[in-house]
Amino acid sequence: MQEYTGKPRPVKKPVLPQLDGVLAINKPSGPTSAACLNLLKRLGQKKIGHAGTLDPMASGGLIVLLGQATKLSSFIMEAGHKAYKGKLRLGLTTDTWDTQGKILTEADCSGVTPDMIKDELARCEGELEQIVPAYSAAKHNGQPLYKLARKGLPTPVKSKTIHIYKAGMLDFSMPYVTFRVICGSGSYVRSLAHSLGTRLGCGAVLSELTREYSYPCGLESALDPARIEAEPETIAENLLPLEQALPDWTRIELSSREALSIRQGRPIPAQIALPQGSMAFLLEKGKPLAIARLVDAFWTVRRGLWN
Repeated sequence: MQEYTGKPRPVKKPVLPQLDGVLAINKPSGPTSAACLNLLKRLGQKKIGHAGTLDPMASGGLIVLLGQATKLSSFIMEAGHKAYKGKLRLGLTTDTWDTQGKILTEADCSGVTPDMIKDELARCEGELEQIVPAYSAAKHNGQPLYKLARKGLPTPVKSKTIHIYKAGMLDFSMPYVTFRVICGSGSYVRSLAHSLGTRLGCGAVLSELTREYSYPCGLESALDPARIEAEPETIAENLLPLEQALPDWTRIELSSREALSIRQGRPIPAQIALPQGSMAFLLEKGKPLAIARLVDAFWTVRRGLWN
């Protein structure tokens, strides 16, 4: 089987009908996330989205949303976490905060010890304000920052609040540090590497990154794009149904009368005791009908899934 490069190839097999569900792709290092989505578009999946992209250099789990599952993007990103294994290179800074960028500074890092790295990684844990890399898809006045940076235009300094649940060192072989981090959606691991290098006083850039888990799927259930390209039927065979896309949520089967009320936009009484603000899948004959929030003992529709 040929390695997937991200470059379009002719589709030799019939395209698939539009599918509804969540697909985990094991993106290789090199191709963009957009190239992986475009592959699925060429195979008939025109209604498509994602739950967080990966930089071209990075590999690992890319959560792709097909059909009705595109309506779940914000809920999946709010509900879940991501796990990464990465490697950083001490003693360098670049304009992209990884090894693919232009080198800006080089510094002696011989004084850095394993304990220093462990301490600084531990200090990353918890809620913190993170600087958004200039070379990122974050937007300013509707324009991605990376487009401004590539044109040599000034990029505004943006920050965002993120949560790091766990950060620890796996290996240290000067000048490289292998680490693992578990974080909330929206975190930039490149920014974490850059920040660590700043605090150590020698600079650091990300050299490798693999996303090992992206809610709700791990790498063990992810498909290689090369296999998808060669065997499009594997998409349907490995698709996670809508009702399993948010595994922590309650699922509630509705009566015909309740289903009609939901379709007409009317709240329905909750028959089970759950905390205020709880989220649930409302089902009609086992099929997802709507996403709802519990408000004052009534299920109120947040997003309909019936069309």
